[in-house]
Amino acid sequence: MLSVNGVSRSFGGVYAVREVSLDIAEGEVRGIIGPNGAGKSTLFNLITGHLLADQGTISFRSTPVDRLPPHRRARLGISIVFQGARVFRGMTVRENVMVGAHTRTRTGFAAAALRLPRHRRDEREIARRADEALARVGLGAWADRQAGLLPLGQQRSMQVARALCAEPRLLLLDEPASGLRAGEREALAVLIEELRAAGLTIMLVEHDVTFVTRLADRVTVLDLGRVISEGTPGEIRADPLVVSAYLGDAS
Repeated sequence: MLSVNGVSRSFGGVYAVREVSLDIAEGEVRGIIGPNGAGKSTLFNLITGHLLADQGTISFRSTPVDRLPPHRRARLGISIVFQGARVFRGMTVRENVMVGAHTRTRTGFAAAALRLPRHRRDEREIARRADEALARVGLGAWADRQAGLLPLGQQRSMQVARALCAEPRLLLLDEPASGLRAGEREALAVLIEELRAAGLTIMLVEHDVTFVTRLADRVTVLDLGRVISEGTPGEIRADPLVVSAYLGDAS
């Protein structure tokens, strides 16, 4: 589904990502782990188009996307849930989720401004999809509440619902469990397992190695912008290069 080939990105001459290559199969959950500064979030931003690579190529479902802007990649089916909780305050939970469908709308500015019938039909369809997404993440009862009043764990779930409202083929989750309590982390893990069972392809960045290895089919390990290891969760846990990157040289 996704092919990243020799991708690099530097800032001020310092590489954040350097010659990274990886392939993601359809229906796979791929974990991306590594210590702070490894380049994980930069890699995600390169895939979604929020950053452009200095070199290398990115293809999504055999279509080159490395020069496309984020909204074009979203329209193709790439959605991201960012690390920080992004809430449109003053809007309801449903309205926050509806924002995720903006790349799928069929009516333009004039139709929206004039409230033409086709725009109203579009809005009703988006609201229906938002309610489905909220039910999927367990927030159906919160749809009409102010989004800013949600606890952190539910704000994260709302962001997942917003991404699902865009009808993605590939969902990128950037440290979705950061700051969550144990019960919230468990609920998130169950949700990711349900999305995988439904056939969604997922890339997951997390600092919590146990959380990632529970969910991922394969894991890619970054350190100082490079891929240092890749394999099944069991292979990754046993790799001395991974242990050294996280814990330092025991000698």
